[in-house]
Amino acid sequence: MRSISYTFIKLTWLFFIVVFASCGEKKTDPVNKSEVSDATATTKSGWVSIFNGRNLDGWTMKIKGYPLGENFGNTFRVADSILSIRYDGYGPELNGRFGTLYYQKKLTDYRLKVEYRFVGETAPGAPDWGYRDSGIQFHGQPPNTQKLDQPFPICLEYNFHGGNGKDDRPLGALCVNGIFVEFDGVQNTTTCTPATVPRTFHGDQWVIAEIDIKDGRIVHFVNGEEILRYANPTFDPNNETAKTLMVDGDTSVKGGYVSFQSNSHPIDFRKIELMEY
Repeated sequence: MRSISYTFIKLTWLFFIVVFASCGEKKTDPVNKSEVSDATATTKSGWVSIFNGRNLDGWTMKIKGYPLGENFGNTFRVADSILSIRYDGYGPELNGRFGTLYYQKKLTDYRLKVEYRFVGETAPGAPDWGYRDSGIQFHGQPPNTQKLDQPFPICLEYNFHGGNGKDDRPLGALCVNGIFVEFDGVQNTTTCTPATVPRTFHGDQWVIAEIDIKDGRIVHFVNGEEILRYANPTFDPNNETAKTLMVDGDTSVKGGYVSFQSNSHPIDFRKIELMEY
């Protein structure tokens, strides 16, 4: 009888030890593995600022009629943590001196987010379409291949429009130069395709524009709302400059350079962030 009681007590204590040990173990969700994946997501999916708020390090400019890197008229400038595009050094006539500010790195799959606002008056001598007009150019040709008198690079563009205070003037159109895309499997036939969801922003308010690019699919957003999507960019083989960017006759566009336009109206950027996939 004594030996049975002793054995029972030993088994009881052993049971409690096992239960305590298992309760003290650190459990990991076998599906989510949140303890590991959260840290990984923060590292791999975090936004990176590609504008340092102090200067134009990492960026280079190309203005029509001037060599790569020459910032004619101090067109692109930084003050008070804002990147500004201005034309006060151009004199009485813009004279078609459109420009491009290139980010230094070639990109393929990524999400780009910028905060911008239009300010001031359109430059003297600007074209009619230049009023509160600018844009993000992407899938662009390498900066060193842009010709001296080439006004805009071969690229796609998320077009910025600013309202005049009363009329609808939506932003977010896709404009193309030397590149085709597909809308629901059908190739575009016009230079600019308006956003599916029209949004107009008046005055000098800050606006958040985003482009998401992955596996040939491209989506435009404004203030977090999707406004346009398309896919499968290809070079136009009839465009002489685009033809020089093709490799062994392959028309597919697999990436390129991001840039901002200087094309008539003053504009500010206070955030430029990138998340590569």
